[in-house]
Amino acid sequence: MTATFHSVDPRTGEKGRAFQEATTEGVGIAVAAAEAVHRAAVLGDVERRATLLDAAARRLRAAGDEIVAVAEAETGLPEARLKGELERTAGQLEAFAAVVRAGDHVEAIIDTPDPGAKPIPRPDVRRMLVPIGPVAVFGASNFPLAFSVAGGDTASALAAGCPVVVKGHPSHPGTGAVVARELQAAASEAGLPEGTFALLQAAGVEVGEALIDEPSIAAVGFTGSLGGGRALFDRAAARPHPIPVFAEMGSVNPIVVTEAALTARADEIAEGLAASVGTFGGQLCTKPGVVFVPAGAAGDAFTGAVGAKLAARDPEVLLNERLRDALAASVEALGELAQAVALPGEPAGPGFRFRPAAYAAAAADLVRSPALLDERFGPIVLLISYTDHDELLDAVARLEGQLTGTVHAGTGDDQLVSRLVALLTARAGRVLFDGFPTGVAVTHGMQHGGPYPATTAPGHTSVGMTALRRFQRPVAFQNAPDHVLPAELHDDNPRGIWRRVDGQFTREPLERG
Repeated sequence: MTATFHSVDPRTGEKGRAFQEATTEGVGIAVAAAEAVHRAAVLGDVERRATLLDAAARRLRAAGDEIVAVAEAETGLPEARLKGELERTAGQLEAFAAVVRAGDHVEAIIDTPDPGAKPIPRPDVRRMLVPIGPVAVFGASNFPLAFSVAGGDTASALAAGCPVVVKGHPSHPGTGAVVARELQAAASEAGLPEGTFALLQAAGVEVGEALIDEPSIAAVGFTGSLGGGRALFDRAAARPHPIPVFAEMGSVNPIVVTEAALTARADEIAEGLAASVGTFGGQLCTKPGVVFVPAGAAGDAFTGAVGAKLAARDPEVLLNERLRDALAASVEALGELAQAVALPGEPAGPGFRFRPAAYAAAAADLVRSPALLDERFGPIVLLISYTDHDELLDAVARLEGQLTGTVHAGTGDDQLVSRLVALLTARAGRVLFDGFPTGVAVTHGMQHGGPYPATTAPGHTSVGMTALRRFQRPVAFQNAPDHVLPAELHDDNPRGIWRRVDGQFTREPLERG
């Protein structure tokens, strides 16, 4: 008998539609089809690839009402949030299509030959980035659209020219099925074979493990917990031929608030912080989990205000029972180490609800209780008081790798801010000023990543146009005849892309003497 699992409405806890579990045999079939697409190099056709991405965006928008309705029932996220996330998903697909058409993402380099170079003659060397191969993508629980079936990992891998096999997240299988239907139709519309994209649905870990083990899988994209990301990383490293895992695994996203900032705008910061912590159940990888505030009357008043604002919020619906139970255990452990500013209490209502709350501790407590700096995925924030700048800097230095670090400062804080920025730059992929880290712009310059344990690959981003760099590798051609070279490396530069020729960027054709 074929195994099944059910979607669950987190607002009520009630089971929904049943879904068929993928099998390990099904994994092998999907990966073999992806490998056939990669070997045939059909995704090397730039216009087909861009057409696929554009068509996927158009089809997702057209199916938007159906997608949002299904996602709302499976995640408990509000309609407005899901509509915004759908547009972000479609927008980033279109943005990657533009990158593909521009062609500069291949980073073409040409070093022309110099027979008279010393100490030895220099050959003709032409280098560019090529697709790494079939990519396994693991959908995220907290972003049913932007980080799931047609999300950033899938979009960037396809843009790089890699076929994709997605392991859908069991928290929103119906959403994944609808999105996959549209993505597969977009591939057909672009004239691309079926193996270009596949979705595997499963609630257990066996399918994901089998996907990692498939020899033809060349890389993995993952957004989720530290435990889940590390398990995938370790399994991929244990293969006879290890492969890279680009795992984004969360962060406490520290915020530093100075006394001058409190003097200037304490109410504004407290309001923004409470919203950043509590919105969408605090289930964002960029949610601020630790905030450093000055000790004393101003800091105490700020901490109390944040706690009151969080306590006034309605209980938040969490994505699934496992996340709710894990947060409850984490908060119970935090209660042994820190003082509750606003007690979470028992949330009223059905489903997987959790009441937002704030806790307080002193920077001195970090010496004996480093677990205070652990991530708590949900609407919980810890405010840590510091007595002076040295104690603050010492506390920030205890942080591990982060996705973000934020500074709220004011007049007279220039020297302190410079020292904080140096510490945060060493620990975070994005450093913000006078703002909040939730909300990540999908741009060319965005960096969504950071040192371990925030990610397994701090040199890359999972958001923004450079995310496709994860799924490319460089190849150099030495003294190659023109007919075997990719078009991007031909003398006449038929695609008109930017290339670095003998160290200088140019779009001009290569002139031979």
